[in-house]
Amino acid sequence: MKKTQPISTPDSPITAPRSQLTDHRSQFTDHRSQLTEHSSQFTDNSSRNKWFAIYVRSRHEKSVHQELQQKGIESSLPLMTVTRQWSDRKKKVKVPLFRGYVFVKIDISKEKLPVLQTDGVVKFVAFCNKTVSIPEEQMFWLDQILLSELSIEHVREFPVGTDVAVMFGPLKGLQGRVKTKNSKTKLVVWFDSIMQGVSVEIDPKFLSGKSKKIEVSPTLRHSKQFQPVQTGVNIT
Repeated sequence: MKKTQPISTPDSPITAPRSQLTDHRSQFTDHRSQLTEHSSQFTDNSSRNKWFAIYVRSRHEKSVHQELQQKGIESSLPLMTVTRQWSDRKKKVKVPLFRGYVFVKIDISKEKLPVLQTDGVVKFVAFCNKTVSIPEEQMFWLDQILLSELSIEHVREFPVGTDVAVMFGPLKGLQGRVKTKNSKTKLVVWFDSIMQGVSVEIDPKFLSGKSKKIEVSPTLRHSKQFQPVQTGVNIT
């Protein structure tokens, strides 16, 4: 008796040839490999690094900054030079622009503990028990102000004045509030994270009363011109 071949119906499964099945498996494997590559790109840690302010013990700013660098943690300690009067002489010394604070750029989910374990560190600056990052633009302009070699001052009171933008010169694009002191025009840049600011003496001709938001391009942020100010920068 001859064996009858099974008849395929619309409701019955059709067995695909082994060669086609192998091709589909290889395609599926290719898709899995592509997914893995995309996942590795998505988990790039460089985009997670943000700036934070940390509060340190009195006169420990420089030692904390140095130890953080030794740990491989990116940190910034803005300095200015002031003249100190002793009984017999005057001397220029470098002091932190924001006393009691050091800035770090980290992945907070991975590097918070190593920062807190650094000798001299008290805590991260937080609001309502939440650690808040500092906008990249603020750190950029802080560095530009320090590198401009213009006359600067530390500001503790929130500035009351007209919002302006710098239209010309080395600080073109910077926004702040303008005030006049001793017939000199000063532009105040305020940092909400530490409730302090810095004022820079500037030619009023460089300012515009029409404040316009000017973003710092990613290319400029990551260029060699944008490097955190480190210990040893002199501001006179």
